[in-house]
Amino acid sequence: MIKVLRDERMRQVFSACITLGLAVGVFAVSFGVAAVGAGATVAQTCVMSLLVFTGASQFSAVSVIGAGGSPASAFGGAAILAARNGVYGLAMAPHLKGRVATRLVAAQLTIDESTAMAAAQEDDSHRSAAFWVTGLAVYLFWNTGTLIGALLGKAVDPKVYGLDAAFPAAYVAMVWPLLRQRRPATAAVIGAVVCLALIPFVPVGVPILCATVGILVGVPTPAADTVVSETS
Repeated sequence: MIKVLRDERMRQVFSACITLGLAVGVFAVSFGVAAVGAGATVAQTCVMSLLVFTGASQFSAVSVIGAGGSPASAFGGAAILAARNGVYGLAMAPHLKGRVATRLVAAQLTIDESTAMAAAQEDDSHRSAAFWVTGLAVYLFWNTGTLIGALLGKAVDPKVYGLDAAFPAAYVAMVWPLLRQRRPATAAVIGAVVCLALIPFVPVGVPILCATVGILVGVPTPAADTVVSETS
């Protein structure tokens, strides 16, 4: 711990990760309100956040149920949105070592925020710290915010208090440092173009899933590997 406190970069990582967790927690309040408004009980809402723990999928399911959709359609849309976490898992697997139990916990914490914060770091120690601190902070604050929102129920309108904008704002702040680099910026542009082009033609959730094609710009080519090996 003393070593961590002496590392200026590590202190910055901890601060940024916890701040992000707080921002996501604020957004979770709106989810709790929305879920109870759609007919879920406080217990059901909290269990969903504890076990599912992926905001976009949770909002998708709640919005479908709230609009009168079937549980099957709610699950289908949520599953499509959650599929992106599988891509995150593939990206983070080489950097997350440990026993099976540790990897199972890491799998639960592999979300947008923890992956992006880890990817923004330049070495393994800071990358691992960013992943775990972000994942745990978001999990804690997301579930706390969900409980608060569920208890408030219909007494709070997320749009009136700006709660609906908390998560998008936090996400933009999170990925902004990566956009200064050529490959991440290219991936972002490709993903945005694909998503916007597909929105009028395919079901909700599919454009986001298809937008992950942007990550292909980060996959090393055999030629690039050869160049690296020759110069090393």
